[in-house]
Amino acid sequence: MVKGNILIVDDNKSILSALEILLSSEFQSVTSISNPELLNTEIKKKEYNLILLDMNFKAGINTGNEGIYWLKRIKEINPQISVVMITAFGDIELAVKALKAGATDFILKPWDNNKLIATLKTAIELNLSQKEVNTLKEKNQELKNEINRDSKYIIGSSPKLMQVLNMVRKVAKTDANILITGENGTGKELVAREIHRLSNRANEVMVSVDMGAISETLFESELFGHLKGAFTDARENRPGKFETANNGSLFLDEIGNLSYHLQAKLLAVIQNRQVCRIGSNQQIPVDIRLICATNKNLEGMVQEGLFREDLLYRINTIQIEIPPLRERGEDILILADFFLRKYSSKYNKPNLRLNQQASEKLINYYWPGNVRELQHTIEKAVILSEGTVIKADSFFMKPVIPTKNAKNPITLDEMERQMITQAIDDNQGNLSAAADQLGVTRQTLYNKIKKMGL
Repeated sequence: MVKGNILIVDDNKSILSALEILLSSEFQSVTSISNPELLNTEIKKKEYNLILLDMNFKAGINTGNEGIYWLKRIKEINPQISVVMITAFGDIELAVKALKAGATDFILKPWDNNKLIATLKTAIELNLSQKEVNTLKEKNQELKNEINRDSKYIIGSSPKLMQVLNMVRKVAKTDANILITGENGTGKELVAREIHRLSNRANEVMVSVDMGAISETLFESELFGHLKGAFTDARENRPGKFETANNGSLFLDEIGNLSYHLQAKLLAVIQNRQVCRIGSNQQIPVDIRLICATNKNLEGMVQEGLFREDLLYRINTIQIEIPPLRERGEDILILADFFLRKYSSKYNKPNLRLNQQASEKLINYYWPGNVRELQHTIEKAVILSEGTVIKADSFFMKPVIPTKNAKNPITLDEMERQMITQAIDDNQGNLSAAADQLGVTRQTLYNKIKKMGL
């Protein structure tokens, strides 16, 4: 028995009885009415997959216009319902007219039982398939909305941040490739998400890839996809990140960590906007908005032969530099207040506030880890707080990091070396824990250790 509900509409009660007897043994539910005026009520009362609709209801009239009229009313109420027209006065012109108005098929009286049943089964399958497609579309849209929904915000009002956001608004509506640069923890991914949110692709997904976390052996599989059996662990067909981001945005974070020979493979895909899965010769077109980010000096890497100049030109049609937190002035306290309220709520410690000395300490600190470090610092202070006032000594800053008022500040490279050394010492050589403390991936930390010869 075929799943689905059928409604028969015909003014001839003998035909209704004959159809009910014939169809009841074949379909899950069969209902009949002789008055089309009841259609509106009946459709709203019960979910039907198929309506078998007569085309003539008044004696002496066989133009089929009545059936066309009721067909249009049905489609207005529920466009998904399959409608099969049935009439004793049929011709090709009338059938074409019915199909143009939205009918699924056309049956002539007297009918052939087997042909009628086959036609109705096909019409119900079409209805069920369309419902499934619509359900998948809805779920897909909800998934996109969920993926693109982010509880993090770009917070602050400093002139330098406003310059960045102004640039974001200008470039978001274009499809220009964007390179976001800045120190670790400045919020490069947040800016990328804001670009996507304001773009014409906002209803599609933004796919993020940490290039520093992908091993060279998995690079092509992760980005371009593979076919089942293409290599030992390829147990099923799998699209890569480029395909997944099709029609949306692709965010390649830490692109400066990509090895030189893999840069050529990435460049080819960016240029051609086509990917070829491992194990396949078929080129798959992709339509993406490319956003990249790095904390490295790519121009300097080009001079040193570590980064391809042609790839750099491809990814930075527009470059957006995110200012470090120490250059954002009062934004430090605005962010501190935001994180204070967030973690006060999370750890059920209401009414927490910073005293004047604590605020001054935050303002005067160098913040080498930027917003990410500030966030961790406030969270620790909230967890360890006693009472409602957070004092200056609640913040544990590393003494090796100079304040912005230091007379002889060390270079960024020297400071980074000190931070990495300190983090490794703090975690007794555990690189995963050290990377977590520094707010970078383990692969990124390993690359830096190798580069610095630590």
